[in-house]
Amino acid sequence: MARKEPAADAANTGRLKQIALTYKMTRKVDSKIGLVLAAVGIVTFGVFLAIGFLIGHPIYLGILGFLLAFLAMAIIFGRRAERAAFGQMEGQPGAAAAVLDNIGRGWTTTPAVAMNRSQDVVHRAVGKAGIVLVAEGNPNRVKTLLAAEKRRMARVVADVPVHDILVGNGEGQVPLKKVRTTMLKLPRVLPGPQVTATNDRLRAMGDLMSNMPLPKGPMPKGMRMPRGGGGKTR
Repeated sequence: MARKEPAADAANTGRLKQIALTYKMTRKVDSKIGLVLAAVGIVTFGVFLAIGFLIGHPIYLGILGFLLAFLAMAIIFGRRAERAAFGQMEGQPGAAAAVLDNIGRGWTTTPAVAMNRSQDVVHRAVGKAGIVLVAEGNPNRVKTLLAAEKRRMARVVADVPVHDILVGNGEGQVPLKKVRTTMLKLPRVLPGPQVTATNDRLRAMGDLMSNMPLPKGPMPKGMRMPRGGGGKTR
């Protein structure tokens, strides 16, 4: 028991630091976050406390109001923090890879399976919905990348449905903040064993970027394709 308590304390301290860091990051983008959270907490607690006085149970309703106020603040904070994070990532090369990295269980994601010298890039995710190619970059150039990647995959996974998502705010595109939701809404048509087999085939096929040390999340703006790989994806 003595060993578990320090570990639990360390975990709690880590969560608090993470919350504080997230708050600081959010505040840089959303300067009113503190006032909004305070208003939500005070109003929620005040309403329940007032109801408690009206019905003669201010202590019980006060405790309930405090708990619900904390919950409401947590929900609002989470939503505004997520909006701030997407706002900072949007428009950066490789931002969609960061979204795919946090899509959740049931998906195997591979960033930058295709890329050109202009930093248009295609990422891949495999799950029960099939294969999803998520492309970001110039709409005209990236469609060429998507077509080439589909032809390449068709040699080994012709029996698996392939969906493509073009990230952006234009017509026919999916905003960055909606990429995860769009993918999770896709119909699940593959059984688990076929998902595993599909991943194995794609790994055996190899990826254009498999030998390149890519950082997680958005790619540095100065990053360029090596000379030996650019011709395959143009």
